[in-house]
Amino acid sequence: MNLLSFPLLSLVLWTPAFGALLLLALPRGRAALHQWTALAISGLTLALAIAAAYLVISGPYGPLGPNGTVSAPPLQLVDRVAWLPSWGAYYVVGVDGLNLWLMLLTALLTPIALLAAGGRFTRQSRSILALLLVAETTFLGTFLVQDMLLFYVFFEASLIPMLFLVGVWGDHGRAQAAMRLFLYTFTGSVLMLIGIIALYVLHRDAIAALTPGYPGTFDLGQIVADMRSGAFQLSPSAERLLFGAFFAAFAVKLALWPLHTWVPDAYSAAPTPAAIMLAAVMAKFGTYGLIRFNLTLFPNAAEWAAPAIAALAVVGIIYAATVAFAQSDMQRVVAYASISHMNFIVLGIFALNTIGLSGALFQMVSHGIVTALLLVAVAVIYERREIRELSSFGGLWKVMPAYGGLTLLALLAAAGLPGLIGFIGEFTIMQGVFSSAVLGWPYAAGAALGVVLAAVYALHWFRASFMGEVENSANLDLPDLTRRERLLMGGLAAAVIAGGLFPNLLLAPMRGTVEGMATYLEPAVAALTHLGL
Repeated sequence: MNLLSFPLLSLVLWTPAFGALLLLALPRGRAALHQWTALAISGLTLALAIAAAYLVISGPYGPLGPNGTVSAPPLQLVDRVAWLPSWGAYYVVGVDGLNLWLMLLTALLTPIALLAAGGRFTRQSRSILALLLVAETTFLGTFLVQDMLLFYVFFEASLIPMLFLVGVWGDHGRAQAAMRLFLYTFTGSVLMLIGIIALYVLHRDAIAALTPGYPGTFDLGQIVADMRSGAFQLSPSAERLLFGAFFAAFAVKLALWPLHTWVPDAYSAAPTPAAIMLAAVMAKFGTYGLIRFNLTLFPNAAEWAAPAIAALAVVGIIYAATVAFAQSDMQRVVAYASISHMNFIVLGIFALNTIGLSGALFQMVSHGIVTALLLVAVAVIYERREIRELSSFGGLWKVMPAYGGLTLLALLAAAGLPGLIGFIGEFTIMQGVFSSAVLGWPYAAGAALGVVLAAVYALHWFRASFMGEVENSANLDLPDLTRRERLLMGGLAAAVIAGGLFPNLLLAPMRGTVEGMATYLEPAVAALTHLGL
């Protein structure tokens, strides 16, 4: 049997959803059984995702395959089934260098989120675990599907489990946080839906003029192919309007400044498992969408808008890092640090060159791993003290040395210390921005200032919580990491170190896709540069 034709991606996508149904069929009041069942299901999903990634990396277009990395490799492991054929909508999933690591990141961090739940949620633990598994399926679907209408379905469906997790099981202010999460992201998504419909109609009418009776399609690959062949072209005004419709949805989701205001409340109110899924995975919907849709479908509009969007990103980098320093709640520090790093990724995307795009993709993975480690670190101390205020601690290094060492590693990775995973993405992005034909050194200088400010808030956190003497008697007898916590923090710390020492393991599989995209963007960049725009 040819493994490349086996519906492996569909198994990866739907295993968590079927697992959620299995959980709901189990008897109530068996929290341990629910926890182990959910972990087994997420572990199986991770194993399937690793198998899919190996097939892609060792396949004909992978870095370990016979052809090596080539420009614009086709989608791999494609499954295609008619969904609404009369509308031109199909169930299409596929993987390439753009979504490969995002699939693995989702599959890796879901069991981390399940483990982070621990025994804290004894009431309705089955419902919480089932919602996390449903969230995993919707997240995987957002990254894997290649049909625009189905992408919108998964993009919106991902809100449902997160709203319940934040609004029902969150901390103080959870109702308001859940409402803002819904209103902000749903409003942006409606604009994207209008853009999807408009693009479908324009493409259908253009192709029908050449092939009478053409029903239209939502297949992203087909629309892109028609654009590149010249069969379908957009006017400059239509391209810019459509670019804006898609951009609105993705900018809100990734928390581009100034559309970030829903993030601090949502992240700080969310329970740790939901916060990990929100900050470490769901935020990538926006940056992934910018590359998959905005840059791919509307390259001329992307180059036209790049300087303005990059300017917003630089402001977001500096603003969020500055506000992170001023926070007293650990989880709000993580929230603002996440905003700063997500804006950093946007800056790399709109450098519109191979280096910047590679750095942005790498930083998506880096941000997910480092943010998850920081959120677990916050959860560890919160479970012991039921408080997250930096002023309530001090001297923890003497009381909890293992916890202090791993938290320091996470903070240094967030600050971009060389040798850790956070450095690679930031350095590559700044290199891409500096050499960009549409940006240049002023944007790179702003990004560099953001790196300095990240070190400031990271070291402030560590000094306030871990240095000095233990002045609060409530901290004198705090136990160090348990076995579960060592597994969580130690595993993520190993990924932080491995990604920093061996970055090519991540960069090589994405190289072909990134080079193909940059080649497509180059003519438009050259045209704008020639016109002085």
